[in-house]
Amino acid sequence: MPDESIAVILAGPAGDLREALVTALVGEVPAAPAPGVGFLVVSHGSDAGTAAHIPGYRQPHAYTDGSGGGPVPARPPRRVTATLPDPLLRHFQVVDTPDTDRLGVAGKRIVLDAARRGGALLFVLPVAARLVRSDLDLLAGAADAGCTVFFAVLPETSGWAPPSHRAGASSGGDPVAAAERRLRAAVEAQVPALAECPWFGVDPLTGDVAYLRRALIEWAGREGLARVGRNLPPISVASRAVPVAPEGYESGWSDQLDRSLRTGAHRLRQRLAIELANIHLRCVQEVIFGVGPAGLPEVLDRELEALSLAAVRGGDETVAAALDEAAGTVFGEAPDEGVRRRIVAAVRRGFADDRAARDLDRVLLVTSTGGVAVVTGAGAVAALAAFPGTESGPLPSIGVALSGGCYQLWRNPGNADPGRARSWLQRALREIEVELGREVARRFEAVRLSLTAVLADAVDHGILLA
Repeated sequence: MPDESIAVILAGPAGDLREALVTALVGEVPAAPAPGVGFLVVSHGSDAGTAAHIPGYRQPHAYTDGSGGGPVPARPPRRVTATLPDPLLRHFQVVDTPDTDRLGVAGKRIVLDAARRGGALLFVLPVAARLVRSDLDLLAGAADAGCTVFFAVLPETSGWAPPSHRAGASSGGDPVAAAERRLRAAVEAQVPALAECPWFGVDPLTGDVAYLRRALIEWAGREGLARVGRNLPPISVASRAVPVAPEGYESGWSDQLDRSLRTGAHRLRQRLAIELANIHLRCVQEVIFGVGPAGLPEVLDRELEALSLAAVRGGDETVAAALDEAAGTVFGEAPDEGVRRRIVAAVRRGFADDRAARDLDRVLLVTSTGGVAVVTGAGAVAALAAFPGTESGPLPSIGVALSGGCYQLWRNPGNADPGRARSWLQRALREIEVELGREVARRFEAVRLSLTAVLADAVDHGILLA
């Protein structure tokens, strides 16, 4: 995570409590989205403001839920960004997420991806909460992802008198301490890896968040230093000479690279096809036994966002492995992080010389007919992410989302037939599989041509020129 923003991801079963906690931590967000409407990403800025990032558009829009009389977009945003001048946001971003019982399998993956990249998960619980399977699954995933986890226990309605502010306070009459003990015991029993995580009893109604703020700031300082230490390349890496190994000239590295990328692309397409089949099963279950046709767009769009993350991550990992193998053959040793970044930057610059690679930043937008339309451009891709990150891999960005027409189609009371919804879903997923497979092939071919040119130049000159 060399260039990712440090962020604290808020999750839990009660969105109104997380909204109150965000307000207590950083101030009131203007035009804040209702709990559960995409992600709310709060960053530091001199002026307060919000913007909605809606798949299908290349520019963010002013956020409105219609209560003020403004036009409501055809589909909800995946992300609403807000800026506030609170000093806490100089240390990290604050990200609120939908309730855990609405996340499903795909939503849990999206939240965990954000927590892994941001660095911390703040799990917010009402004082009378009972941890259910969706909560425990998310916490177990956070423990496996290696991110830092904090717990906050909040009163559900009226506030309480400020307690001792100590995690795990032992006063028998303290309702915060009693709730912490009960909830901590439930977490430790199901997720032992989180036994040492800090707990805080806070009351947003009275602004009782000072100890939590201090703990988060201290964590952000440690996290920032750790990231610098992990990702700081050698001082001379930008200009260090990287000679071609004597055996690199006749090593057959080009054929090796072709085979690796061809095999990797095939395996990635297979993995995505399997994931699409699983998406079909989960969505059919929701249509028949859960949300019904009216809720299909929300469920499917979240599934497609998780699929996009898997496609990008899988592609980058496959290309990185092929790059390391080919570069190791040419230069006699596996490239370190600095050399790898130089090669990746050169590969991405090489796309400008490839006419077929100039529009690879694109969105696959599912239409109401079950087809797939294409929207190109980095701005269109940036609107897709619930929690945006920094591009660090050689592959151009891609994502899949539902158009506003899909929401309008299935929210129409006249389209409540589960059989019709299943037929539409099957057609849409089949089109997505075809288009996504085609895009994977195009991207791997563009990387192959550009990376081959970079390494061929190195072999011709005896030294890495990137």
